[in-house]
Amino acid sequence: MAKPHLQTPEREKKMTAHSKEKDKSLRAHILYLLQGGGAHAKFDEVIKGIPAELRSKQPGGLPHSLWMLLEHMRIAQWDILEFSRNRKHVSPQWPDGYWPKTEAPSSPAAWNESIKKFRADLKAMENLVRNSKTDLFAKIPWGDGQTILREALLVADHNAYHLAQMVDVRRLLGAWPK
Repeated sequence: MAKPHLQTPEREKKMTAHSKEKDKSLRAHILYLLQGGGAHAKFDEVIKGIPAELRSKQPGGLPHSLWMLLEHMRIAQWDILEFSRNRKHVSPQWPDGYWPKTEAPSSPAAWNESIKKFRADLKAMENLVRNSKTDLFAKIPWGDGQTILREALLVADHNAYHLAQMVDVRRLLGAWPK
């Protein structure tokens, strides 16, 4: 059986110049969203310059610290990516498995490692979308109707939502640039 996300040779042959241009345009739009395009804050802008002492603070009744939001984004993005490309992947238990156990990173190295892994998994999702051999519309065989297109949009949407929360937390902590 062909890999679920790869174009079949038959499908590639049927693509006209017009449909190839549409496909290229769709991929560019998805990449734009994944990278924080448009009205969305970009990941690197949101995490830049966060003082270590504020990473565990939960301001004014909000339920999450910056660390909790970062780790949640990393875990969810990793899960979506692995589901998209690995038949044997087992998702964490919902909802507890998608959140860190602590309000604070165990060390500055843990914070940096979370950022590094987030970036690597985002890049891997971007590469999956960027690859013209990836069939964005093919159903993932081990799913229940999901496609790579849906999963990439889910990553973009989920990240945008929680990046906005991080901006709000930073504002309430007085750590967002004016």
